[in-house]
Amino acid sequence: MSELSIVNHPHPALRWKSRDVTRIDAQLKSWVEQMFELMYAARGIGLAANQVALPYRLFVINPSGDPEERELEQVFINPQILKRNGSETGEEGCLSLPEIYGPVTRAERIVVEAFDLSGQGFEMDLSGMPARVVQHEYDHLDGVMFPDRMDAADVPEIQPLMDDLATQLRQHQQDGSVPSDAELKAKLQRLQDERTG
Repeated sequence: MSELSIVNHPHPALRWKSRDVTRIDAQLKSWVEQMFELMYAARGIGLAANQVALPYRLFVINPSGDPEERELEQVFINPQILKRNGSETGEEGCLSLPEIYGPVTRAERIVVEAFDLSGQGFEMDLSGMPARVVQHEYDHLDGVMFPDRMDAADVPEIQPLMDDLATQLRQHQQDGSVPSDAELKAKLQRLQDERTG
């Protein structure tokens, strides 16, 4: 199996509506391990499966961003946000939108349920940064990125940077170092069909 890597906007995986994970096996565990390593290497605090071009409802977080603090690592498989309360605005970035940041308003407190890597269900009541990280990654699974949540008045400020990322991807596709959108989508569909039947 090829090594995973973080994909940048506007890779089609980032707009893919992910499907539920139907089995937890050695392959999935290997992917999760790679996702944590990629997240730490990129100095992130969360990473969703579709950010590494995997079309599954799965994300990993470590709100400390510190690989030494492994006890704070959390894997969310097939997550559901059950409750959202309050609201607060904070600056967000995204590993698939490098060097791009903007203000996003999210629920201040959430209740989320999911399965862990051993297939055990769990529920968490989160507030502050962990709540924001989970909401950000949860959005990814539905093909939603943080600029979609920004106030329309703030988007023009980051639009040139997003356009630049799009230009880079198209150039890589033209020189053949990255497959076309159609090929990338076909691969996502294949991966989805392999594991969701």
